[in-house]
Amino acid sequence: MFNFLPAPLIGVLCSLFLMVNTVVLCTIVYIPTIIKILIPFKFVQVACTKTIIVISELWISINSAWMKLFQRTEWDVEGLEGLSHQGWYLVTSNHQSWVDIFALQHIFNRRIPFLKFFIKKELIWVPFIGIAWWAMDFPFMKRYSKEYLKKHPEMRGKDIETTRKACEKFRYTPVSVINFAEGTRFTDQKHARQESPYTHLLKPKVGGTALVLDAMGDCISTLLDITIIYPDGRPGFWEFMCGKVKRVVIRINQVEIPVELRGRDYSQDEQHKESIIKWVDELWVKKDRIISEFNSSK
Repeated sequence: MFNFLPAPLIGVLCSLFLMVNTVVLCTIVYIPTIIKILIPFKFVQVACTKTIIVISELWISINSAWMKLFQRTEWDVEGLEGLSHQGWYLVTSNHQSWVDIFALQHIFNRRIPFLKFFIKKELIWVPFIGIAWWAMDFPFMKRYSKEYLKKHPEMRGKDIETTRKACEKFRYTPVSVINFAEGTRFTDQKHARQESPYTHLLKPKVGGTALVLDAMGDCISTLLDITIIYPDGRPGFWEFMCGKVKRVVIRINQVEIPVELRGRDYSQDEQHKESIIKWVDELWVKKDRIISEFNSSK
C-alpha cells in the first residue's frame, strides 16, 4: 500500500515498526514468564510456554503485516504442503543474509511450530530478548573447546547431556529446531577461502545437526531441508527494510531422518560421525543442484 514511498523512508518506518513490535511484545511476554518462574508446577509452566509462543507468533504476524504494507516482495515458495503446526521438525537451510530469518519466520508462521535454535549460554543477558528466549524454552548450551576437553576429559559429553535436559521441555509442546549448517552467511570470499566443493554453498558444519539428532532423535523424525535463493542478489538487512528485495525463492524438501542417525553420540562414535557427514553432504549436493537449476532457468 505504501511501497510508493522513498526507499530510505520505508526503511525508517519498517525499522520503527520492528522496534516497537519487539519492545511491546517482549514486555507482554514477561507476564507469563514471571508466572512460570513463581509457580513451579509442570502444567502451569507448559501453559505459560504455550501462551508465550502464541505471543511470539503474533510478533511474527505483525512483522509480516508491515512487510506487506511497505514492500513489494514476491514470495515464490514451494513445499509447504503437508506441514503440521503440531509436529516436531529439524529445520536446516543455506544462509545468505540476515533476511533469511525474517523470510523463514514469514513463510512458516503457524504452519509449523515456532522456530527455535540453540543459543550460547551467555546470550541470556541480551536486553529484552534474552529473557524472552529463556521463557520460550530456547535451549541454552555451553560448548567446550577441544583444548578445554584435553585438559578436562571428565567434561567430555557434558554438552550433550545438558542439551538433552534442555530438550526434555520440547516433549510437552511441538517444536521446530533450526540450524544454519554453514555456520555463517555466504560470501564469495568465504567460499573461495574454504575451497568449497559446492558451487553456491559453503561447507556445512554437521555438529549442530548431530547435536539435535543425538539429543532429540526419539521425538524428531522429519527434516525440513530449506533452499533460499535471492534472484536479484544477496540483500543486506537495510536493503530489506527499505523494500528493495523484489523476489524471494524458497524450496522446501521434507526428508525422513534415517533411524540409524538418531539418538547416538556424535562426539564418541566415529562411524556415526561419518554417517552424518555423508548424509548432510548428500543434502548439500541436492541443494546446490537446486540453486544451479534455478539460475540456469532464469
